[in-house]
Amino acid sequence: MLKMKRRMYITISCLLLLLSTMCNTSVSANEARDRTEVLQEIDEYMTRSMKANHIKAASLAIANNDEVFYAKGYGTFADGQSVTEETPFPIASLSKSFTALAVLQLADKGMIDLDATYASYFPELSPKDPRVLDITIRHLLNQTSGLNDKVNPDMTRNPQFQSLNETNRLLNKVQLAHNPGTAYSYHNPNYVLLANLVESVSGEFFSDYLKKHIFEPLGMNHTFSVTSTQQINDNKTIPLGHYLSLGRSIGQSEPLWFIEGPAGIASTAEDMSLWMLAQYHGSLLSPALMKQYHTAGTIGPYGIGWLANQDESGRRTISHSGIFWTYKSEEMVYLDDQMGIAVMFNSGLNAFVNYSAFIDGIANIMRGEKPTISFLNGRNMEIIVIALILVTLIRGVFAYFRIRRRNKQLTISKLILITFGRLIPVLILLSLSPLVTFIGGGRVLPWLGIWTTLSSPIIWLVVCSLVNFVHLAFYYYIYIENKKNGYA
Repeated sequence: MLKMKRRMYITISCLLLLLSTMCNTSVSANEARDRTEVLQEIDEYMTRSMKANHIKAASLAIANNDEVFYAKGYGTFADGQSVTEETPFPIASLSKSFTALAVLQLADKGMIDLDATYASYFPELSPKDPRVLDITIRHLLNQTSGLNDKVNPDMTRNPQFQSLNETNRLLNKVQLAHNPGTAYSYHNPNYVLLANLVESVSGEFFSDYLKKHIFEPLGMNHTFSVTSTQQINDNKTIPLGHYLSLGRSIGQSEPLWFIEGPAGIASTAEDMSLWMLAQYHGSLLSPALMKQYHTAGTIGPYGIGWLANQDESGRRTISHSGIFWTYKSEEMVYLDDQMGIAVMFNSGLNAFVNYSAFIDGIANIMRGEKPTISFLNGRNMEIIVIALILVTLIRGVFAYFRIRRRNKQLTISKLILITFGRLIPVLILLSLSPLVTFIGGGRVLPWLGIWTTLSSPIIWLVVCSLVNFVHLAFYYYIYIENKKNGYA
């Protein structure tokens, strides 16, 4: 009886073990099949979204749990060479989180006090505005220093800085827009100053510090830092940037801009995946400082190199976008889900392209939801603008004949009203810079940046203006003729 029970026990154990093995094999097969389907869906979504927005090349990085889930390049270089997961792209302002990490690492070692003043590390400063002496390291990190683009030119600075050593000069001359720590103003030179601080305190060149203490420890072997956009233009391993105009993607070198600290890093899909993994599995900071690193500031959601927030489900997120005129990048790390998504593009900021929608679409796929591509995508919006240009030209021709038929009804009061109405497109064109600054939260853009961002609407406004000038010339000719003939 005992032997029978023992045989039954052994038999049942073997059956359970076999069943368990079969189940595990089945689960593994399902996981492999599901992953293949997910990756296929991601590829299809990326391809369709790029086509819908006239984007020539992009790079996608996905970190999930403990692994690099997916890293892939899409599209080609100008010479037809394929973009791969090892192709570097400028990540623009995504660089700020790296600069912030460098500052926090030095704080971890007791070399920097986040609540000490910046001036305490540079006693040679002699600012004309005494409030500059109250700017702390934390103010710079949180973008609450009192500096902004209006009082301290960034993209419009001419000439641009050549090195970090020059940057302290701006603090001696500037008049702050507000008291430090009282208002948020996104301003790239805050992070130029932080890069200068890292270089001064560590005794290493900023690019060398990033490589030795961040890139190499994380295995980011294809990531590097530059000082200006000229080095991006000269680097042939980086795809040529583009801007969009009337449905065409136009190749363009990035305008000259000093970017070391706030926007100077170029990286790859593989490396960005490793970077995002480090946000929830990293050991580059103490737990206390890592928590601060991912926490919003006291004024608004901007924390320490990240926008710290919650999504619609209440899950903690850290994110940032990167903007150049011919490149764009988006990054979102879902801390509670242990997932990160970054996408880099070789096309720049454009009024009609919602680059953050790529992040939302990929996140939906990763969660088993269906991604959508908005009807109001870049391609369709460009078609609408082209249609508006054609309608404007056609209406302009018909309006010419209508003006001729009503030539004797023109009075001085009507002429004044007509003149004002016809000059509206010109007034909008002349007001574009302050309008963009207002909409952009105080950022002051160079005219080249306004052009690459709003190329198609600007062309439409120019066409409207030219048509209206022709009409006005004819109106004034008619009015003068009427006056000669006694009608006016």
